Amino acid sequence: MASEVHDRGDGTARPGMPESGVDHEFLALERELTVFLRRARASSGEMARAVHPELEPAAYGLLVRLEEGGPQRATDLAAYFGVGKATMSRQLRALEDLGLVAREPDPADGRAALVRLTDEGRERFRTVRGARRERYVRQLADWDRSEVAELARLLHQLNAGAADQ
Repeated sequence: MASEVHDRGDGTARPGMPESGVDHEFLALERELTVFLRRARASSGEMARAVHPELEPAAYGLLVRLEEGGPQRATDLAAYFGVGKATMSRQLRALEDLGLVAREPDPADGRAALVRLTDEGRERFRTVRGARRERYVRQLADWDRSEVAELARLLHQLNAGAADQ
């Protein structure tokens, strides 16, 4: 039986892909997000190692959230990232061991603790984040500023929708 060749919707062909019932826009979205996420994971690993050689890639996002949102409860961080309390606890413990975050009593509830960046954590993070932003500026130098703003808006919309589910 001969293999069929079908249009992907972007002018290229893929063997065996059915024509009927396929939403080409969502297939293209899946394909591009897959590449983007793979590259983002690699980049987060690089950024994490630049903050501290022993920092695991997933923890970089915690530093972003703490820098932007200030001190937060571990349970709130777990909910924001959609991970379990045990996973968040392990990641925060590793960040504490590296001296990048510290816990302090929550003034609103003495039984709870807030996680905050240490001065060293903030300094290391800001240095690496600045370098990352410079990389984005170079990568998107040919883009119009309104295109960059639109991409940021659409990614925010996508992230907000994912948080609601």
